[in-house]
Amino acid sequence: MTTSHKALFQNIHQSDPLKFWSNHGLDYRAVSEFLGFDNNELSKLGGVSKQSVRLDNRIPQDLKESLEQIANICSLVAEYFNGNVEKTVLWFKTSNSQLGGISPRDMIRYGRYKKLLAFITEARQANTSSGG
Repeated sequence: MTTSHKALFQNIHQSDPLKFWSNHGLDYRAVSEFLGFDNNELSKLGGVSKQSVRLDNRIPQDLKESLEQIANICSLVAEYFNGNVEKTVLWFKTSNSQLGGISPRDMIRYGRYKKLLAFITEARQANTSSGG
C-alpha cells in the first residue's frame, strides 16, 4: 500500500485499548465516563434534550453517532500511548498549545471533535512518515 493509501485509514483506530467495544457494540456509558461527561454535556453533544439522554440500546441516534466518533478519537490517542489509560486521560484533560490552548476534552465538549480528529490524524501521519 502506498503512503497515500495508508493515510486513508489513519482516522480509524486499529485496536480497542480502552475496551469501549464488545460483541454488543459500543459501550456508550464507558465513553462518557472516560471523559467525565454528565447528561448536560451529553445532551449538547447529541443535540438532544437532557431528558432524552440515554446510554442504552435506546440511545438517540445523533448522540450515538457522536459517541462513536468520540470513542474512535479516544482509541486513536490510546493507541499512540500503547494503551496506557492514565497517559491517555491526562492528554485529554491537559491544555494543548497546538489546540489553541484548550484541552482535547474541552474541544469535544464544545462540539469540535471533528477538528480534533483531523489534528490527531495529521499527527499520526507525521509519526508514520517520520518512522515514529
